[in-house]
Amino acid sequence: MTDPSPNSKLRHRGTEGGGAAQVPKELVPNEDVTKKDNKPKGRRIPRRLRYLKSPARTLARRLGSCLILAGVFVYVQGPDAILRKLGFRKESEWDHRYKIDFSTDYEKRDAVVDAFKHAWSAYERDAMGDDEYHPIGKTGSNLTKSGGIGYTVVDAIDTIQIMGLQEEYSRARSWVENKLSFDREGNFNTFETTIRVLGGLLSAYHLSENDELYLNRAIDLADRMLPAFDTNSGLPMSSVDLKGRRGIKAMTVSTAEAATLQLEMKYLSYLTDREEFWEKSENVIKLIKNARNPSGLVPIYMSDESGQFMVSEIRLGSRGDSYYEYLLKQFLQTNQAEEVYREMYQYAMDSMHQYLIKFGVNQNTTYTTELQPVQGPNGQLMFSMTPKQDHLVCFLGGSLLLGAVTTGAILTPVSVPPKQSELTPNGQRDWSTGVRLIETCVGTYDTLTGLSPEIAHFFTDEDEFDHSSAGGKDWYIKASVTGVVPYDARYILRPETVESLFIAYRLTGNPKYRAYGWKIFQSIEKHCKVESGGYASVLNVADLESEKEDRMETFFLSETLKYLYLLFSDQDVLPLDKYVFNTEAHPLPVFQPHIKTGFS
Repeated sequence: MTDPSPNSKLRHRGTEGGGAAQVPKELVPNEDVTKKDNKPKGRRIPRRLRYLKSPARTLARRLGSCLILAGVFVYVQGPDAILRKLGFRKESEWDHRYKIDFSTDYEKRDAVVDAFKHAWSAYERDAMGDDEYHPIGKTGSNLTKSGGIGYTVVDAIDTIQIMGLQEEYSRARSWVENKLSFDREGNFNTFETTIRVLGGLLSAYHLSENDELYLNRAIDLADRMLPAFDTNSGLPMSSVDLKGRRGIKAMTVSTAEAATLQLEMKYLSYLTDREEFWEKSENVIKLIKNARNPSGLVPIYMSDESGQFMVSEIRLGSRGDSYYEYLLKQFLQTNQAEEVYREMYQYAMDSMHQYLIKFGVNQNTTYTTELQPVQGPNGQLMFSMTPKQDHLVCFLGGSLLLGAVTTGAILTPVSVPPKQSELTPNGQRDWSTGVRLIETCVGTYDTLTGLSPEIAHFFTDEDEFDHSSAGGKDWYIKASVTGVVPYDARYILRPETVESLFIAYRLTGNPKYRAYGWKIFQSIEKHCKVESGGYASVLNVADLESEKEDRMETFFLSETLKYLYLLFSDQDVLPLDKYVFNTEAHPLPVFQPHIKTGFS
């Protein structure tokens, strides 16, 4: 049995087999000295020190001892660690000097459960069945006048299952069984309805060990949504009338919304053997793959008639984010059976590193920029850089880590944390960028409230003002020019950073990710909690006296608290090699497709 201690080489200097250690000869008393006059004369003075007087000899011995101790310290700590502590070398994303412990942190996990119960009980009390909850006014609201479709209930039910809240689950299931109806007239967003409600039902079906109630509701909803795909291109319309079973034309659809329906539709197809769910959703990816875009990066708008991209921004934030997320997750969902998704994902990440990854001017912070279309001097299309990053982009750090240990692994599974030699050059690049982006996102929580703004802007060398006075930060919150607090400054209970922290902890075991998550949770408790029940958004994270917005987003229950719960849970709870999480944090199992797919 080997000694796991880093001092093991120092501990085993004795003879093997447990025998007595051999004493070095230079420490054995000199026999001639000890025999004379039968009086011990002390340790023999080394010849090289005999010419020194006593104080000098003492100093030399002490200096020698210090050098020996310093050598032992360097040996144990490693030269890289010493250089980092002396400020000559920054900590690297490949430095793994920490104790890995995946056991449950019960105190912190249970605090997250208490927060969920504080939010859920208020919703049950004031607005059970309504789509949205307003905790300050203690009331609910629905997406259409004809009634709700269970946004909050269905979005949160798998969190209730995962947390083991039996009484709350029993009541939520009863509501789904007796009161949930999709026979509602109005415009329902195709994307939001898919990721929140369809995804929630499918996850509840799996976690309940195949309770047919949830699958039947999911089939009913999906059948009502299929007409959204009835366009000339096959690109789905952005809204659908569930009662009328018809799509609502809007001429354009965001790329993220069209390309973030696939995990849910494919899993439903797998469960039902109905290929139309698979084919209609996968056709979107075919359109994107065949569209005229010069790189793996895509504009954020498409025409639902032509299926072509429209001249629009390129970014990893709103309306673009989950397209890239689902490229990786579609590859993982079908047990890495569809190679096309690996290729599209890697191509996109190559282009992202080439065009969108930038570095701060003060601390060399890694962040992603946006590209705005502009007309060039000769009328040609060009792009200008806008150095801002949505909080939504903070999913990317964890996604890059997950991609690095799957699409970028030489052999799987890799070590935890992965060794640099286990990853391809692209895998090493993605891992390093992912680690740094997570640090950037955590850094944006360095505000007076400890909460991150919706949008962070980054200084550049082209700025007209002196960014050296920003306290060393590379980012800032856009100031108001009208006196009204800008949208950028708010925190609406978003989950993306804690999502990346959860993934990073599972893939590294580094306790700092739990520490980051706990600090964020404490800030949510302090500034977002409504004492009478529920949690509300903060309008200005840079103001300790900021007003709150009377709205508790459903993703707070579905994503933010779920990822925090999993962060402090044992690694065997929903392991990453067995599940993919849809963009609303609904866990869906990895499966082997049994139909011929469009890309197979």
